[in-house]
Amino acid sequence: MAMTAATTEVTTEPVLSVGAPSLEDGVAMWRLAADTGVLDVNSRYAYLIWCRDFAATSVVARLDDQVVGFITGYRRPAAPDTLLVWQVAVGEAARGRGVAGRMLDTLWSQVPDIAYMETTVTPDNEASIAMFTAFARRNSTEIRRSDLFASDLLGDGHEPENLYRIGPIPNEAPLSTEGR
Repeated sequence: MAMTAATTEVTTEPVLSVGAPSLEDGVAMWRLAADTGVLDVNSRYAYLIWCRDFAATSVVARLDDQVVGFITGYRRPAAPDTLLVWQVAVGEAARGRGVAGRMLDTLWSQVPDIAYMETTVTPDNEASIAMFTAFARRNSTEIRRSDLFASDLLGDGHEPENLYRIGPIPNEAPLSTEGR
């Protein structure tokens, strides 16, 4: 009598992780920005510098080991309690999985001593407006919109950039992020 072994194929979902970017992530961030088709793409050099000098105020999302999203941000020199989010990008393979919201939440939690988040968004970017509005809602705070940069300042037919200010938001980030 012959016996056959039953085989079970196990498939695993890619693991999403979010954390500070490394210098090597700069090239992937540049490619993602270009692939969105909507972001103002900076030079490759700029993303490398960003990863070197602003890693503590930026994040990348990885599915397994592949960079599938990023947020660049910085602490405003004139308002050190404010984190300005400059760019948010999510690759096509990761869209619809809540990656942008998770990156925003992770970024907020890793930057100490901030109470406000700011970003600029063009009036036609409904996805970004919805994402930042949802972030404000999750943190039980308000979001205020004001005009910041008019189209004529930005040139080349660029839409105006409206400033969205979110907060105040309690921030429980530790004062030191060593060992993270």
